[in-house]
Amino acid sequence: MRAGPICLIFLTACAPAGVAFQNPFTGTLSRPTVPDQTRGAVELAVKSEFPEINRDIAAGGGPALTRAFDAASVPMADRPARIIQLQSDTGLYAASPAALGNALLVWGR
Repeated sequence: MRAGPICLIFLTACAPAGVAFQNPFTGTLSRPTVPDQTRGAVELAVKSEFPEINRDIAAGGGPALTRAFDAASVPMADRPARIIQLQSDTGLYAASPAALGNALLVWGR
């Protein structure tokens, strides 16, 4: 009976960084927390250039969006697909710097 929770602890501790896992007790997905330094850098990058980032999203890329991707450590190979996602959800991200910042943090490493 005790082996289950102990194995769960070990499996959770061995999971690669940035991988979401399902909590068997609550059924919710959770991710390891993002360091405050990274969160702050992404927030600063997004809020300081929010209009420029929105223009870059509409244009399919640009320097402000690249700086925001860099701050969040979004892998280069993932960026074209992420830009398409941002373009398809323009209404959500164009209205909320917080939503855009959180999306970048989720996509980052």
